[in-house]
Amino acid sequence: MHDFDLFVLARTIHVVAIVFWIGGVAFITTVLLPTINKVVDKEQRVLLFEQLEHKFAWHAKLATLATGVSGYYMLDFLNAWQRYQELQYWWLHLMTFVWLIFSLVLFVLEPLFLHRWFIEQAKKDSNKSFKLLQKMHYILLSISILAVVGAVSGSHDYF
Repeated sequence: MHDFDLFVLARTIHVVAIVFWIGGVAFITTVLLPTINKVVDKEQRVLLFEQLEHKFAWHAKLATLATGVSGYYMLDFLNAWQRYQELQYWWLHLMTFVWLIFSLVLFVLEPLFLHRWFIEQAKKDSNKSFKLLQKMHYILLSISILAVVGAVSGSHDYF
């Protein structure tokens, strides 16, 4: 396989992983959490979220990892590291920022304490905890969509 073929493969993996990852975040934010919030039984709400979130967490981790590895490969292949010093590539900074936030949450914060903390908070006040969770998801989804819009436009020299 030639170097350019590997670049095309990396870009393909990158885009598919992002579609899967951010699409999953969009589903959780706009469909799953609002539906779970309508469940009256607070015990069932936490249990249902736990079961569904646990299933998606591995998919999100895999997609985030694939996004990071393929993104790194593309930057290295293009020798485009200097773009981090140029304001016109703000979307690259934002993409990296979004990736760092999700990677930090998925691989570090959630396993160390965030998961347990949320469960404890949800047992104390389920409504408040799920409202906070949904608010954080809307913020992350909004930033993610802005990064996607910026990346698609910027990588086609719109900016």
